[in-house]
Amino acid sequence: MVNYKELGLVNTRDMFARAIKGGYAIPAFNFNNMEQLQAIVKAAVETKSPVILQVSKGARNYANQTLLRYMAEGAVEYAKELGCAHPEIVLHLDHGDSFELCKSCIDMGFSSVMIDGSHLPYEENVALTKKVVDYAHQFDVTVEGELGVLAGVEDEVSAEHHTYTNPEEVIDFATRTGCDSLAISIGTSHGAYKFKPEQCHVDPATGRLVPPPLEFAVLDAVMEKLPGFPIVLHGSSSVPQEEVDTINKFGGKLEAAIGIPEDQLRKAAKSAVCKINIDSDSRLAMTAAVRKVFAEKPAEFDPRKYLGPARDNMEKLYKHKIINVLGSENKLAQLD
Repeated sequence: MVNYKELGLVNTRDMFARAIKGGYAIPAFNFNNMEQLQAIVKAAVETKSPVILQVSKGARNYANQTLLRYMAEGAVEYAKELGCAHPEIVLHLDHGDSFELCKSCIDMGFSSVMIDGSHLPYEENVALTKKVVDYAHQFDVTVEGELGVLAGVEDEVSAEHHTYTNPEEVIDFATRTGCDSLAISIGTSHGAYKFKPEQCHVDPATGRLVPPPLEFAVLDAVMEKLPGFPIVLHGSSSVPQEEVDTINKFGGKLEAAIGIPEDQLRKAAKSAVCKINIDSDSRLAMTAAVRKVFAEKPAEFDPRKYLGPARDNMEKLYKHKIINVLGSENKLAQLD
């Protein structure tokens, strides 16, 4: 058993309470390798922002659970080396699909886990979430549950259609499970292809597809039922068109890739939405930079020469999200 506090990590409880009170959201960035981790930590330190390092089941299998433990500990020490005396870093399991997976992550030093029973019948979702909460809270690990289903594909998570969260269920779910935060469905979606072209309209000025707006009425109804309760948005990448254009320019084939407009995410971040998940955007930033190097320097074979620019491009993206979308810069506890 490795307690996350031994690694210098924190859970989400305090940072979420401060985010709700302050009208901003904590960035939750998924990572799969060292370059992504370096970029996330550096961006968080330079903007003085708390940050959530998210790991999916697939990413955990890819990286290895033991290496992840030391990468998380290394992230804390790296932040200190960069000049942050008191970093606020969470290691979070994204879309845990079983009690066994959540328990394993808790036992290996995760400070927060998500148990996603949203695809199950309601009572089964409640029972599974409560089982995880009961175990996690023994070790002061925070738990995220989910109500409603997001469409799209991301790692092992896949759904053809979304189902909006039913506001009438949230009080019962939060009370009976004891979860610390709740992921809801208001129209966000996983992956880089969040909407079909027929769901969008074309901006006459740019010729770009514009997606349908988020259902803020659902969010408002949830907040009315659970005032002050931490809400989470999954599938919130904006799919930056400049990165898509770069990928396509240098041999990629991303057609009709579209994400959530950043102005809608800014609006959400000012509410009880205190955690916003971003994964696809960093994948696009990384891929765009790598493709550019390979196209312009076809003889290059040193990984540092193409992963280095990819890391820099992701760091730029993360800083932009923190400062211009989520508003979490200068929000470390010791700065308040």
